Amino acid sequence: MALTPKEYTQFTHLELIARQVVEGFITGLHKSPFHGFSVEFAEHRIYNTGESTRHIDWKLYGKTDKLFTKRYDEETNLRCQLIVDNSASMHFPEFDKKNPNVLNKITFSAHCAASIMQLLKMQRDASGLSIFSDQVELNTPAKSSTVHHKLLLHKLEEAIASNGSSSTQLASALHQIAETIHKRSLVIIFSDMFENTGDSKELFSALQHLRYNKHEVILFHVVDKRLELDFSFENRPYQFIDVESGQEVKVHASQVREAYLKNINSFKNELSLKCAQYRIDFVEADVNKGYKQVLMPYLMKRAKMQ
Repeated sequence: MALTPKEYTQFTHLELIARQVVEGFITGLHKSPFHGFSVEFAEHRIYNTGESTRHIDWKLYGKTDKLFTKRYDEETNLRCQLIVDNSASMHFPEFDKKNPNVLNKITFSAHCAASIMQLLKMQRDASGLSIFSDQVELNTPAKSSTVHHKLLLHKLEEAIASNGSSSTQLASALHQIAETIHKRSLVIIFSDMFENTGDSKELFSALQHLRYNKHEVILFHVVDKRLELDFSFENRPYQFIDVESGQEVKVHASQVREAYLKNINSFKNELSLKCAQYRIDFVEADVNKGYKQVLMPYLMKRAKMQ
Protein backbone atom coordinates (compact mmCIF):
# COMPACT_ATOMS: atom_id res chain seq x y z
CA MET A 1 0.00 0.00 0.00
CA ALA A 2 1.40 3.40 -1.01
CA LEU A 3 2.21 5.93 1.71
CA THR A 4 0.36 9.23 1.83
CA PRO A 5 2.46 12.43 1.81
CA LYS A 6 1.72 12.89 5.52
CA GLU A 7 2.86 9.36 6.33
CA TYR A 8 5.98 9.74 4.18
CA THR A 9 7.16 12.77 6.18
CA GLN A 10 7.06 10.71 9.37
CA PHE A 11 9.93 8.53 8.18
CA THR A 12 13.55 9.15 7.28
CA HIS A 13 14.93 7.77 4.02
CA LEU A 14 16.84 5.10 5.95
CA GLU A 15 13.77 4.13 7.96
CA LEU A 16 11.83 3.55 4.75
CA ILE A 17 14.63 1.36 3.40
CA ALA A 18 14.76 -0.63 6.66
CA ARG A 19 11.00 -1.18 6.66
CA GLN A 20 11.08 -2.37 3.05
CA VAL A 21 14.02 -4.68 3.70
CA VAL A 22 12.38 -6.21 6.76
CA GLU A 23 9.00 -6.58 5.07
CA GLY A 24 10.60 -8.38 2.13
CA PHE A 25 12.69 -10.55 4.44
CA ILE A 26 9.70 -11.61 6.53
CA THR A 27 7.66 -12.35 3.40
CA GLY A 28 10.50 -14.52 2.17
CA LEU A 29 10.67 -16.34 5.51
CA HIS A 30 7.00 -17.22 5.34
CA LYS A 31 7.61 -18.82 1.94
CA SER A 32 10.74 -20.69 3.04
CA PRO A 33 11.59 -23.64 5.31
CA PHE A 34 12.30 -21.07 8.04
CA HIS A 35 8.65 -20.04 8.37
CA GLY A 36 8.68 -21.45 11.91
CA PHE A 37 10.55 -18.41 13.16
CA SER A 38 8.38 -15.98 15.10
CA VAL A 39 8.75 -12.77 13.15
CA GLU A 40 5.52 -11.05 14.12
CA PHE A 41 6.40 -11.37 17.80
CA ALA A 42 2.83 -10.96 18.99
CA GLU A 43 -0.41 -12.83 19.25
CA HIS A 44 -3.86 -11.34 18.87
CA ARG A 45 -6.90 -11.38 21.12
CA ILE A 46 -10.32 -9.79 20.77
CA TYR A 47 -10.46 -6.19 21.98
CA ASN A 48 -12.58 -5.62 25.08
CA THR A 49 -14.57 -2.39 25.37
CA GLY A 50 -12.95 0.03 27.78
CA GLU A 51 -9.37 -1.16 27.19
CA SER A 52 -6.68 1.13 25.87
CA THR A 53 -6.72 1.41 22.08
CA ARG A 54 -2.94 1.72 21.96
CA HIS A 55 -2.29 -1.85 20.78
CA ILE A 56 -5.23 -2.30 18.39
CA ASP A 57 -4.12 -3.85 15.11
CA TRP A 58 -5.82 -1.48 12.65
CA LYS A 59 -4.52 -3.36 9.60
CA LEU A 60 -6.20 -6.52 10.84
CA TYR A 61 -9.37 -4.52 11.54
CA GLY A 62 -9.37 -3.35 7.92
CA LYS A 63 -9.28 -6.97 6.75
CA THR A 64 -11.73 -8.53 9.23
CA ASP A 65 -13.88 -5.62 10.42
CA LYS A 66 -13.19 -6.84 13.97
CA LEU A 67 -11.07 -5.25 16.69
CA PHE A 68 -8.03 -7.23 17.86
CA THR A 69 -5.15 -6.14 20.09
CA LYS A 70 -1.55 -7.28 19.89
CA ARG A 71 -0.34 -8.99 23.03
CA TYR A 72 3.38 -9.21 23.68
CA ASP A 73 4.82 -11.74 26.10
CA GLU A 74 7.43 -9.34 27.43
CA GLU A 75 8.51 -5.78 27.07
CA THR A 76 12.26 -5.36 26.47
CA ASN A 77 13.84 -8.80 26.83
CA LEU A 78 17.02 -8.26 24.83
CA ARG A 79 19.58 -5.50 24.59
CA CYS A 80 21.49 -5.21 21.35
CA GLN A 81 24.52 -3.00 20.76
CA LEU A 82 25.23 -2.34 17.07
CA ILE A 83 28.83 -1.34 16.35
CA VAL A 84 29.55 0.23 12.95
CA ASP A 85 33.00 0.96 11.51
CA ASN A 86 33.00 4.36 9.77
CA SER A 87 36.68 4.57 8.82
CA ALA A 88 37.80 5.56 5.32
CA SER A 89 38.14 1.98 4.09
CA MET A 90 34.42 1.43 4.78
CA HIS A 91 33.59 4.03 2.11
CA PHE A 92 34.95 1.71 -0.60
CA PRO A 93 34.03 1.24 -3.40
CA GLU A 94 33.44 4.75 -4.66
CA PHE A 95 29.95 5.64 -5.84
CA ASP A 96 29.53 4.90 -9.55
CA LYS A 97 26.84 6.90 -11.36
CA LYS A 98 26.73 4.21 -14.06
CA ASN A 99 25.90 1.56 -11.46
CA PRO A 100 24.08 3.30 -8.58
CA ASN A 101 22.85 0.00 -7.13
CA VAL A 102 26.39 -0.93 -6.03
CA LEU A 103 26.70 0.03 -2.35
CA ASN A 104 29.88 0.91 -0.53
CA LYS A 105 30.57 -0.87 2.75
CA ILE A 106 29.36 1.88 5.08
CA THR A 107 26.03 2.23 3.24
CA PHE A 108 25.49 -1.53 3.23
CA SER A 109 26.35 -1.70 6.95
CA ALA A 110 23.99 1.17 7.80
CA HIS A 111 21.14 -0.45 5.86
CA CYS A 112 21.74 -3.75 7.67
CA ALA A 113 21.99 -2.06 11.08
CA ALA A 114 18.78 -0.10 10.46
CA SER A 115 16.98 -3.28 9.37
CA ILE A 116 18.10 -5.13 12.52
CA MET A 117 16.93 -2.13 14.56
CA GLN A 118 13.54 -2.43 12.87
CA LEU A 119 13.33 -6.12 13.84
CA LEU A 120 14.38 -5.23 17.40
CA LYS A 121 11.66 -2.60 17.51
CA MET A 122 9.06 -5.14 16.38
CA GLN A 123 10.24 -7.48 19.13
CA ARG A 124 10.11 -4.74 21.78
CA ASP A 125 13.86 -5.12 22.25
CA ALA A 126 16.31 -2.31 22.98
CA SER A 127 19.00 -1.16 20.57
CA GLY A 128 22.11 0.93 21.11
CA LEU A 129 24.56 2.23 18.52
CA SER A 130 28.31 2.73 18.51
CA ILE A 131 30.12 4.31 15.53
CA PHE A 132 33.92 4.57 15.35
CA SER A 133 36.80 5.39 13.03
CA ASP A 134 40.09 6.60 14.57
CA GLN A 135 38.04 7.23 17.71
CA VAL A 136 34.61 6.43 19.07
CA GLU A 137 32.31 8.93 17.35
CA LEU A 138 29.07 7.78 18.98
CA ASN A 139 28.24 5.38 21.79
CA THR A 140 24.64 5.28 23.03
CA PRO A 141 23.07 2.96 25.60
CA ALA A 142 20.44 0.48 24.47
CA LYS A 143 16.88 1.84 24.64
CA SER A 144 13.57 0.85 23.08
CA SER A 145 11.83 4.23 22.76
CA THR A 146 10.68 5.61 19.41
CA VAL A 147 12.65 8.83 19.91
CA HIS A 148 15.84 6.83 20.52
CA HIS A 149 15.17 4.68 17.45
CA LYS A 150 14.86 7.76 15.21
CA LEU A 151 18.03 9.25 16.72
CA LEU A 152 20.01 6.14 15.82
CA LEU A 153 18.66 6.20 12.26
CA HIS A 154 19.74 9.83 11.95
CA LYS A 155 23.26 8.97 13.16
CA LEU A 156 23.52 6.14 10.64
CA GLU A 157 22.48 8.54 7.87
CA GLU A 158 25.19 10.94 9.00
CA ALA A 159 27.74 8.13 8.78
CA ILE A 160 26.69 7.36 5.21
CA ALA A 161 26.99 11.04 4.25
CA SER A 162 30.42 11.50 5.87
CA ASN A 163 33.54 11.37 3.73
CA GLY A 164 35.23 8.64 5.75
CA SER A 165 38.58 10.43 5.77
CA SER A 166 39.66 8.99 9.12
CA SER A 167 41.92 6.02 9.67
CA THR A 168 40.97 2.97 11.73
CA GLN A 169 41.73 2.42 15.40
CA LEU A 170 39.63 -0.71 15.61
CA ALA A 171 41.14 -2.40 18.66
CA SER A 172 41.12 0.65 20.93
CA ALA A 173 37.56 1.54 19.88
CA LEU A 174 36.27 -1.96 20.62
CA HIS A 175 38.00 -1.96 24.01
CA GLN A 176 36.39 1.39 24.87
CA ILE A 177 32.92 0.29 23.75
CA ALA A 178 33.21 -3.04 25.58
CA GLU A 179 33.75 -1.17 28.85
CA THR A 180 30.36 0.54 28.50
CA ILE A 181 28.23 -2.55 27.82
CA HIS A 182 27.47 -3.65 31.36
CA LYS A 183 24.48 -5.96 31.08
CA ARG A 184 24.33 -9.18 29.08
CA SER A 185 23.69 -8.07 25.50
CA LEU A 186 23.83 -9.13 21.90
CA VAL A 187 26.73 -7.26 20.28
CA ILE A 188 26.71 -6.94 16.48
CA ILE A 189 29.77 -5.56 14.65
CA PHE A 190 29.88 -4.31 11.07
CA SER A 191 33.48 -3.81 9.94
CA ASP A 192 35.98 -4.78 7.26
CA MET A 193 38.39 -5.37 10.18
CA PHE A 194 41.24 -3.52 8.49
CA GLU A 195 43.33 -2.21 11.41
CA ASN A 196 46.03 0.38 10.79
CA THR A 197 48.47 -0.92 13.37
CA GLY A 198 48.75 -4.40 11.92
CA ASP A 199 48.88 -5.74 15.48
CA SER A 200 46.53 -8.71 15.25
CA LYS A 201 47.07 -9.68 18.90
CA GLU A 202 45.59 -6.38 20.08
CA LEU A 203 42.65 -6.74 17.69
CA PHE A 204 41.87 -10.25 18.90
CA SER A 205 42.20 -9.09 22.51
CA ALA A 206 39.54 -6.45 21.81
CA LEU A 207 37.21 -9.06 20.30
CA GLN A 208 37.72 -11.25 23.36
CA HIS A 209 36.92 -8.26 25.57
CA LEU A 210 33.48 -8.04 23.93
CA ARG A 211 32.72 -11.54 25.18
CA TYR A 212 33.18 -10.30 28.75
CA ASN A 213 30.05 -10.40 30.94
CA LYS A 214 28.71 -13.19 28.74
CA HIS A 215 27.77 -10.96 25.81
CA GLU A 216 26.82 -12.80 22.61
CA VAL A 217 28.74 -11.42 19.63
CA ILE A 218 28.20 -11.54 15.86
CA LEU A 219 30.93 -10.12 13.63
CA PHE A 220 29.79 -9.27 10.12
CA HIS A 221 32.96 -9.03 8.06
CA VAL A 222 31.78 -6.49 5.48
CA VAL A 223 33.63 -6.75 2.18
CA ASP A 224 33.35 -6.24 -1.53
CA LYS A 225 34.25 -9.88 -2.15
CA ARG A 226 34.89 -9.52 -5.87
CA LEU A 227 37.51 -6.82 -5.45
CA GLU A 228 38.83 -7.19 -1.90
CA LEU A 229 38.90 -10.96 -1.42
CA ASP A 230 39.00 -12.34 -4.98
CA PHE A 231 41.09 -9.46 -6.42
CA SER A 232 39.13 -9.61 -9.67
CA PHE A 233 40.97 -6.86 -11.53
CA GLU A 234 41.76 -7.01 -15.23
CA ASN A 235 45.31 -7.85 -16.24
CA ARG A 236 46.45 -4.29 -16.84
CA PRO A 237 48.29 -1.55 -14.91
CA TYR A 238 46.45 0.09 -12.00
CA GLN A 239 47.13 2.86 -9.54
CA PHE A 240 46.09 1.54 -6.12
CA ILE A 241 45.54 4.11 -3.38
CA ASP A 242 45.32 3.39 0.34
CA VAL A 243 42.22 5.42 1.24
CA GLU A 244 43.38 5.85 4.86
CA SER A 245 47.08 6.67 4.45
CA GLY A 246 46.97 8.14 0.94
CA GLN A 247 49.88 5.96 -0.16
CA GLU A 248 49.86 5.20 -3.90
CA VAL A 249 51.27 2.20 -5.74
CA LYS A 250 51.37 1.76 -9.53
CA VAL A 251 51.51 -1.92 -10.48
CA HIS A 252 50.19 -4.43 -12.97
CA ALA A 253 47.37 -6.42 -11.36
CA SER A 254 48.87 -9.78 -12.35
CA GLN A 255 52.17 -8.94 -10.64
CA VAL A 256 50.63 -8.61 -7.18
CA ARG A 257 47.60 -10.93 -7.39
CA GLU A 258 49.28 -14.03 -5.96
CA ALA A 259 50.91 -12.22 -3.03
CA TYR A 260 47.75 -10.23 -2.29
CA LEU A 261 45.51 -13.32 -2.26
CA LYS A 262 47.95 -15.16 -0.01
CA ASN A 263 47.96 -12.33 2.55
CA ILE A 264 44.23 -11.56 2.50
CA ASN A 265 43.31 -15.24 2.84
CA SER A 266 45.75 -15.65 5.71
CA PHE A 267 44.20 -12.66 7.47
CA LYS A 268 40.66 -13.89 6.91
CA ASN A 269 41.44 -17.42 8.08
CA GLU A 270 43.16 -16.18 11.24
CA LEU A 271 40.24 -13.88 11.99
CA SER A 272 37.72 -16.68 11.47
CA LEU A 273 39.69 -19.10 13.67
CA LYS A 274 40.02 -16.57 16.51
CA CYS A 275 36.31 -15.84 16.38
CA ALA A 276 35.60 -19.56 16.64
CA GLN A 277 37.99 -19.78 19.59
CA TYR A 278 36.21 -16.93 21.39
CA ARG A 279 32.74 -18.22 20.44
CA ILE A 280 32.04 -15.21 18.24
CA ASP A 281 29.80 -15.80 15.22
CA PHE A 282 31.86 -14.85 12.16
CA VAL A 283 29.81 -14.04 9.05
CA GLU A 284 31.21 -12.83 5.75
CA ALA A 285 28.89 -10.13 4.42
CA ASP A 286 29.42 -9.31 0.75
CA VAL A 287 28.00 -5.90 -0.19
CA ASN A 288 26.86 -7.37 -3.52
CA LYS A 289 24.70 -10.17 -2.09
CA GLY A 290 21.80 -8.43 -0.34
CA TYR A 291 20.57 -8.33 3.23
CA LYS A 292 19.34 -11.87 3.91
CA GLN A 293 22.94 -12.97 4.59
CA VAL A 294 22.87 -10.61 7.59
CA LEU A 295 19.28 -10.80 8.82
CA MET A 296 19.11 -14.59 8.91
CA PRO A 297 22.16 -15.05 11.21
CA TYR A 298 20.77 -12.31 13.48
CA LEU A 299 17.38 -14.00 13.70
CA MET A 300 18.93 -17.41 14.38
CA LYS A 301 21.15 -15.96 17.12
CA ARG A 302 18.22 -14.23 18.78
CA ALA A 303 16.18 -17.44 18.69
CA LYS A 304 19.00 -19.22 20.55
CA MET A 305 19.10 -16.48 23.20
CA GLN A 306 15.41 -16.74 24.08
